[in-house]
Amino acid sequence: MTTTPTATSSSRPLRTALAKGTALVALAWACPVLAQQAAPAALPETPAPAAAPTPSTGEIVVTGSRITSSGFSAPTPTQVLSAAVIAKSAQPNIFTTIAQLPSLQGSTGATYGTNSTSSGTQGLSSFSLRGLGPIRTLTLLDGQRVVGANVTGVPDISLFPQLLVDRVDVVTGGASASYGSDAVGGVVNFVTNTHFEGFKANAQNGITTYGDDYNYTFQAAAGKSFMDGRLHVVVSGEYSHENGVPAYGFGEGPGPNGRDWYETETLINTGLHTDGRPQYRNSKHAQAYQYTKYGLITAGPLQGIAFDQSGKPFNFVYGSNGVPDKNAAGTVTGCNNGFCVGGDLSGNVGNGTSLQSEITRTNGYGRIGFDIDNDNEVYATVNVARVTSNNTPNPGAAKANSLTLQCSNPFVPTSIQDLCAANGITSFKYGVSNAVLPQFINVNPVREQYRFVAGAKGKIPFLGSDLHYDAYVEHGENITDITVSNITLNARYNAAIQAVRLNDGTIACADPAARASGCVPLNIIGGATPSAATLAYITPAHGPHQHTRQTQDVASIAFNNQPFSTWAGPVSLAFGGEWRHEYYRVKGDPYGNGVTASNPNTADYPADPLLNTAGNNWYAGNYHDGSGKYSVYEGFLEANLPLVDTPGAGKANLNLAGRATHYSTSGTVYTWKIGGTWQTPVDGIRLRAVTSRDVRAPNLSELYAAPITVTVPGLTNPFNNNQPVTVQQNTIGNTALKPEIARNTEAGVVLSRPGWAPGLNLSVDYYRIKVKGVVSSLSAQQEVNYCYGGVTQLCSAFDLNAATPYVNVQAFNLASIFTDGFDIEASYQFRLDSLKLPGNLTLRALATNVRNYITDIGLPNTIPTQGAGVNAGATPKWKVLATESWDTDNFSLTFTQRWFSAGKISNEYIECQTNCPVQTAQQATLHPTIDNNRMPGAFYFDVGATYNVTKAITAYAKVDNLFNHDPAASPQTNTGIDVNPLLYDVLGRMYRIGVRASF
Repeated sequence: MTTTPTATSSSRPLRTALAKGTALVALAWACPVLAQQAAPAALPETPAPAAAPTPSTGEIVVTGSRITSSGFSAPTPTQVLSAAVIAKSAQPNIFTTIAQLPSLQGSTGATYGTNSTSSGTQGLSSFSLRGLGPIRTLTLLDGQRVVGANVTGVPDISLFPQLLVDRVDVVTGGASASYGSDAVGGVVNFVTNTHFEGFKANAQNGITTYGDDYNYTFQAAAGKSFMDGRLHVVVSGEYSHENGVPAYGFGEGPGPNGRDWYETETLINTGLHTDGRPQYRNSKHAQAYQYTKYGLITAGPLQGIAFDQSGKPFNFVYGSNGVPDKNAAGTVTGCNNGFCVGGDLSGNVGNGTSLQSEITRTNGYGRIGFDIDNDNEVYATVNVARVTSNNTPNPGAAKANSLTLQCSNPFVPTSIQDLCAANGITSFKYGVSNAVLPQFINVNPVREQYRFVAGAKGKIPFLGSDLHYDAYVEHGENITDITVSNITLNARYNAAIQAVRLNDGTIACADPAARASGCVPLNIIGGATPSAATLAYITPAHGPHQHTRQTQDVASIAFNNQPFSTWAGPVSLAFGGEWRHEYYRVKGDPYGNGVTASNPNTADYPADPLLNTAGNNWYAGNYHDGSGKYSVYEGFLEANLPLVDTPGAGKANLNLAGRATHYSTSGTVYTWKIGGTWQTPVDGIRLRAVTSRDVRAPNLSELYAAPITVTVPGLTNPFNNNQPVTVQQNTIGNTALKPEIARNTEAGVVLSRPGWAPGLNLSVDYYRIKVKGVVSSLSAQQEVNYCYGGVTQLCSAFDLNAATPYVNVQAFNLASIFTDGFDIEASYQFRLDSLKLPGNLTLRALATNVRNYITDIGLPNTIPTQGAGVNAGATPKWKVLATESWDTDNFSLTFTQRWFSAGKISNEYIECQTNCPVQTAQQATLHPTIDNNRMPGAFYFDVGATYNVTKAITAYAKVDNLFNHDPAASPQTNTGIDVNPLLYDVLGRMYRIGVRASF
């Protein structure tokens, strides 16, 4: 493979272009004043302005439909963000701006997945509409599909050419009949300026109030026409870097650079009670009592003896007035389920998770188009981009009560050896955070995208009318390399900590076979820095590695025409077909995947008799080989039928669409849409409604998931008095999966610029989505809990008593999702002449109310769960985005408010402090009692300003989260990082300044 050298060489001209293209902007970089574009742009029509002129043809394109007739009004609500609105947001990644829309719930960005080693989502920017997840949101670039940046098929917005984006259309309803699979929650379509003329550039930097996440962005684009305007060339280049907020270390706090909100808020399981007390206690300052920063004896007669950094023993302070029981189980009186409250908190690991990944984005884009005549164009585009990110999921490699040390180990202090002898023991159980390791675990994903499109579009005479066509072929390729460093090999670590003193007085590994293979002993009692040889042995330079190649090939053609007219106007038709092929292959390193003929030991991963040739040798990040592919053939037909167009009855139309899709993996499925709009005789009032059958086909990951094995510490074992157990979680694919089927219904009323208020737009829409056959899998903890609660079908998926406890996780068409609610959008724009002020004032607000978000697992003896208003998830009851913008010829001032309502940790909890209901074990699994189930909402206030230095140069500034609102705790049942980045701002106040140029 020559992938990496190719990517490297391709990035050099891109960097050169960026340097040249932003030279002018760099001269004004130090300017501290903020600005927007020279001329303020009016907001698009608020209630789903589904139509906007394309730069190239001037035709009206309606997003959410394939009909392109200028007289057509789509029934599917659409929210539009113009380039001017996007620029005012002043974000280094356009993804952040779009993700703030209330209808987008659960979108993932640089603050998501930072506690993960193996998910592959670190630094991945992907949209989620309606909280249905990125896999049920179709993201397009100029109406075309984009190759996935992850085996789930989800593209990475960071890889899009962002400076050329002319607008973003967000279709908040099912659109599978028009656009195909994945459009269950809706469509996000990025529309670029394909015929841009001139030169423009943007330079920006920013930093948080805590002095971290320093970021800078450089963007430049140029376009020019040749050959009397027939040849159009557009190029752009971008470079953006965000330092992120790295891991801070062990203990509770203060957090990174003074963030004092991290308080290890944890849900402690106190067990079932008959005296009215709740099962779960929502507690701050929780600590796990199975390990400490520099080591703790966790069971037996010496339980409770801890060690400081120098290795000196002391009596550990448990918190909760906990007293170690000094039994074989290692229980602590006064503490519950492995946790105490207060005491010595120095060993907590949650503070050591990155708050935001470091991310670097490099992007090059070019388009060349040639007009065959005035009505027809052929074109080609190329997009080469690279995104790298870094995060720390865990500061060390915590071992929770899982180690056994021999009393004779020469690293054990003499005083402890004497106590061993006095108590008649030769070994003891031991837990440690592994703060002894000098470097934190680091995960470094690198995604490279190569996307090529060739197409033709225009119109030709056909049967007395114009037949419009749009055809393209696309080849996309994404190469992802994930490298993990500073992580231990389990077998080597276990061998290194078992030390003996040899006859010559030297300390060595106890196992002769380990010594023969290069084992160097490790002292985990105290915090003495291990030798370089020890670190090289237990954390080799070449850690876990995963290489993924993913390709997408598309051939598509679509036609539009108006073959005839009725009494109410011309009938419009759209029809066409598409072929698509998706493929991926992933390869893991031989220590994680296992040694095979195609994946043998190498110089970087030499053979070691201590390691399992079947793989799964790393503490985490055990990547496995896998591959898969599928093909799709589909055809669609859509029609707009005018029903009435008279002054007395208004104007109404009926929109119909159907699509047949054949998947090579699961057969044929049909989707359809029926909708209509009525422009009533009442001034400015339009009614709209649409219902559709939509699908999402299982993706490559669900069908052909490379077996992934991760270590899950602290899984609660209800079969053993809720004691924690470390398990191996094995995730595997399922080729028998079928497409998910959704029914999507929306109905609303639109008030658009009535004569009595020409600047007013208002819309209210009700939405209802039911998805059946949802591809889903239970978590390892859920499988165990439901088996314990009586769902015996799941009991064969795990064995917690095996020598290596494990849980197998696999996807099935088990579940269903039901969600409904309201979208409200309003705007009002007016000139300020009456106040003797220059310019316009624009007010805009968007709100989404989630009435229900019900997930039914689909298993016997289980009940549906209500996710609406769960602030530990992604669907609060209310989410609002509001802006007020004063725009003049010389400056603009914009205020933005982001708000979501207070909610709960889970709607399944029963909140009570006293007189709680007595529950059986099964009832406690489904509806446990809790003393505090509340989570607050949040209000964020942003302010931005622009100033036109010249007609071509604009300076701007932006402050996000002006009042530095801290995130609320999202308590869990472990001591992981306890915030929810899907809802809460985890960074704090952010300052940005920049300058734009346009010639």
